[in-house]
Amino acid sequence: MAQYEQVLTSVDGVISRMRALDALLPARDGVAVFNRVYLAVTQAVDRRIDAGRFEDTRAAIALDVRFAEHYLAAVDAVFQERRPPACWRPLFQFRRHPGVRPLQFALAGINAHIGHDLALAVVDTCRTLACEPVDLEDEFDRVGDLLVSLEERIREELTPGPELLRIADPLTHLVGAWSLERARDAAWTTARALWALRRLPDVAAELTERLDTAVGFAGRMLLTPLPD
Repeated sequence: MAQYEQVLTSVDGVISRMRALDALLPARDGVAVFNRVYLAVTQAVDRRIDAGRFEDTRAAIALDVRFAEHYLAAVDAVFQERRPPACWRPLFQFRRHPGVRPLQFALAGINAHIGHDLALAVVDTCRTLACEPVDLEDEFDRVGDLLVSLEERIREELTPGPELLRIADPLTHLVGAWSLERARDAAWTTARALWALRRLPDVAAELTERLDTAVGFAGRMLLTPLPD
């Protein structure tokens, strides 16, 4: 595949990259499913930035861009036949599996991105803006609240059928074991820990590696093939 790696400096640049991926990937591809969800979220963040809904616009933009860079770097790694981080590997490995449903792809991507990338993005943003995590807490919470509000809509859109059938569906029980809100709270705690460890790079690297592995394991469980 062609190389799409580039330096991102704006939310519009992130949206452009995601639109290019959407045009490139087959609709049923698991990465395409997550990409469409992430594109919708990023567009919603962009609208709120334009409407002045963030107190610190510069911080909100920096956090959004640094956050997206981790996902797009994983995509670039696969396109260039390199190994992506462990948290992203299940999605790329199972992206064409016929027994995995769209909601599973979406949540596996969200799991990787929130569970692993978000904490790293907070640290990246602090370095970019020369600030502390506490200075980003309001923007972090606003973006997180938006993600949580969209989660139910995502589940509804990607889980068709009557409510009674959904309750009996094994998919309902599988995805019910994972919570975006808990993942977001854990990401904030991890970000603060990584920032506190920034002068101990070996320890910070070990924590990041273990987080990557653990989130990848959770992603593999979310992508368990299910009967129709």
